[in-house]
Amino acid sequence: MIISILLYSISSNKAYTTEKIKIFEKTLIFSKNDTLKSNIKRNSKIITFAINPPVIKAQGNQLFCPQNSINIVTGITITHDITEPGTTAVYIQISSGYSHGFDKLELSNPTLHPSIVTSWDITAGKLKLSSPTGVDVSYSDFEYAIKDVIFLNSSTTASGTKTFSITIGQANFLPSTGHFYQFVPNIGITWTQARVAAENSTYYGLKGYLATILSADEAKLSGEQASGAGWIGGSDTETENVWKWVTGPEGLENNGSGTIFWNGLSNGTTPNFAFWNNNEPNQTGDEDYAHITAPGVGIPGSWNDLSNTGSSSGDYQPKGYIVEYGGMPGESPIEIAASTQITIPEAIITSQNPICDLGTVTLTATSNSGTITWYDAAVGGTLLGTGNTYTTPMISTTTTYYADAGCEINRKTVVATVNKTPEAPIVLSSVSRCGTGTVTLQATSNIGIINWFTTPTGGTSVYTGNRFTTPNVSANTTYYAEASNNGCDSNRTPANIIFYTPPVVSDEEVVLCENQAVILDAKISGMTYRWSTGETTQSISVSNSGNYSVDVTSQNPENCTSTKNITVLKYEKPIIKNIDVNNRSITIHLTNAKNYFEYSIDGLNYQTSNAFYDVAGGLQSAYVRAKDNVCNINEVTQSFIVLIFPPFFTPNNDTFNDSWEVTGMENYPEAQVTIFDRYGKLLIQLNASKMSWDGTFNAIPLPASDYWYAMKIDDTKPMLRGHFSLKR
Repeated sequence: MIISILLYSISSNKAYTTEKIKIFEKTLIFSKNDTLKSNIKRNSKIITFAINPPVIKAQGNQLFCPQNSINIVTGITITHDITEPGTTAVYIQISSGYSHGFDKLELSNPTLHPSIVTSWDITAGKLKLSSPTGVDVSYSDFEYAIKDVIFLNSSTTASGTKTFSITIGQANFLPSTGHFYQFVPNIGITWTQARVAAENSTYYGLKGYLATILSADEAKLSGEQASGAGWIGGSDTETENVWKWVTGPEGLENNGSGTIFWNGLSNGTTPNFAFWNNNEPNQTGDEDYAHITAPGVGIPGSWNDLSNTGSSSGDYQPKGYIVEYGGMPGESPIEIAASTQITIPEAIITSQNPICDLGTVTLTATSNSGTITWYDAAVGGTLLGTGNTYTTPMISTTTTYYADAGCEINRKTVVATVNKTPEAPIVLSSVSRCGTGTVTLQATSNIGIINWFTTPTGGTSVYTGNRFTTPNVSANTTYYAEASNNGCDSNRTPANIIFYTPPVVSDEEVVLCENQAVILDAKISGMTYRWSTGETTQSISVSNSGNYSVDVTSQNPENCTSTKNITVLKYEKPIIKNIDVNNRSITIHLTNAKNYFEYSIDGLNYQTSNAFYDVAGGLQSAYVRAKDNVCNINEVTQSFIVLIFPPFFTPNNDTFNDSWEVTGMENYPEAQVTIFDRYGKLLIQLNASKMSWDGTFNAIPLPASDYWYAMKIDDTKPMLRGHFSLKR
């Protein structure tokens, strides 16, 4: 900034001297209310000069169609102090909505502006208009040039709104906040040093601070569109993983403790805006300070956490810091920047409901910029209507229309869909079912998909597809097939399931008697039969045991088959091997024991067990036969003798147990029983002629005591010994 001061001699009224006094912004800062007092004493007189910052006003909220160019302003004025008619540079930046590689600003008709050269910064999206010689260019020339600055976009799919900021200083201006942002390069500077340096910076009277980034627009302008990456004002030094803005206006909140913007430790959420890089903040070491990530590392313009010093080299070495100006308490906004914007008209299409066969369709679209016009072609074509809705004429085929929000190149396709109603499905014949179970139904349609229902109208589809396997059916049942083509539904076709009850058969067991044949019978008449033997009659004769089956099939149209299984059990004639007699317990042993034999010792009462207890003494008979006397097998019998040796006797002539006698001995004519006293003295010998003992010896009654016996039946059987008591 150059101030020319002309000093006059008061006494002579002639020019005393003229000199250029250069005052740089780094030493003198101006605002609207600042007054630079330059006191020059000459003849005891004081001359005072007042210099105010320029004020920029711009107009130009316009619509823009992609692949065209447009002037960024429709009008601009720069009001300046009379002592400062010009400056060396003006900056114009796409401050929001910038599309790197597609958007561009340039000066049209550069030959009309010989005092100005341009420089385009593709990273920042910023165009610099400046003096080629370093000599100030008048504000009027800058006004004239700014009016010739145009915006261009090479993308056919460009959309949204783009904001242009026009400022005299180098700092980036963001209209949405009214703040200025500037990257200050300083390799290796620490966060604490950067904080002090930022707070010692001023910009046209605005106090600087490490940037606090509260929105996506701020993040993009101060990160992705900045000329470098550096420190910002976030820290979690107070509480680990609770990140706060500790600089600027946000740093003054909550009694100076700062404003939380990310609290990943306690709740895993981001309470306010944050733009961390992938897997950040990672809290490695003492990484307590926020830094905009180096270009090429992860998400452009995003943040990572570093220690106060960062790395000594590489991507994580601090390269500088981002200073933000504006918003501090007591500051008035300055007007060294202005903004305009363009909006790319875009139609927003509302989903259209299709129609069936023939009718009209009401199409709906809205615009971000004004009124929708409707056409029948993507380019050119006939204007059909104006407004957010358009009702087509009667149509019978799908027809495409186009919604134009203001740019022909941006017309959106809107399809009025006409779907054909399918013909009623063809069901592939009725299906019968023998017995409870599932059935597979099939149907076809000329278009669309098949839905199956349990009712002729209404209800909910139970299956979708041409082949439907039903749940179990146990009675005549009808399902209904409906063809659906994107909401256009046919009439329903019934699919009948005829339920038949199969022949009722039951499995059985049949006894085949030894050396005989047995008749097997399906036991249901009027059917067709197929035996496992190959025979086809209702009954067959077999002479071998085993498993047999017969398929019993009902007559047409049912043709239901049930299978009867018959087990043929062969019964043999029992053969007694021996009979074990143990006192009054006996066991009948067979040489061919089977589970179908039953046993008896009286010929009347039979049991499945071959063991008997408390059998009466004397000659007995054992009986063995097939259960229930099946096969009319004659009972097999065998006699046996049960000998009972009384354990005591009482010879007192009361008629009860007056003598000792071996029951059953009579069945052994040769048997002899010898009785001894306890000393082995022979007292008496019993045989077929004398069967009992009265307790005397030589007619003299013997005393009560225990006596011993030895019984010899014959020479083929073992001697039987024991003892008994005589009681008086």
